[in-house]
Amino acid sequence: MNPDPRLRRKTIALVGLMGVGKSSIGRRLALALDLPFRDADTEVETAAGRSISEIFETFGEQAFREGERKVIARLMDEGPFVLATGGGAFVNDETRALITARALSVWLKADLELLARRIGRKDTRPLVRGKDPLEVLTALAEVRYPIYAEADIAVETGDTPHQEAVEAILAALHTHLAGAEA
Repeated sequence: MNPDPRLRRKTIALVGLMGVGKSSIGRRLALALDLPFRDADTEVETAAGRSISEIFETFGEQAFREGERKVIARLMDEGPFVLATGGGAFVNDETRALITARALSVWLKADLELLARRIGRKDTRPLVRGKDPLEVLTALAEVRYPIYAEADIAVETGDTPHQEAVEAILAALHTHLAGAEA
């Protein structure tokens, strides 16, 4: 599929729960669209000079979320690009409003048991450390899914190659653009 050139005019922000593939799929989507890729978590770590785990341990989740909000606000001035947001970024009212105003938001959804298997492989996610990943994800989904549903587009991803997810996102973006013209 040849991407519509209009898709290169606006930042595309990927939102969704941890483990859904926002970063890995986002990199491939950026390549397909010939856009730069930015990872909000990496940008926060660079700005803070610490890992996300260290930020959580030293300053707490609230400080991380505030830093994340500031970083995403700064990044929005640099677009267009493909942005992988942190799982909680879109939940922040200010960040969501900014993404809604200045980007196309794409909610990546996947089965919670699949996500639990993915994130259970490593102990690098502060919200899950020492806890049952499925329980954490189920609780997060209950709170976050109604908010993620405000995204412009929702795309189901599964245990398939990332390229299939990229193709599904591109198809959904094309459909969205066609609907916007009608």
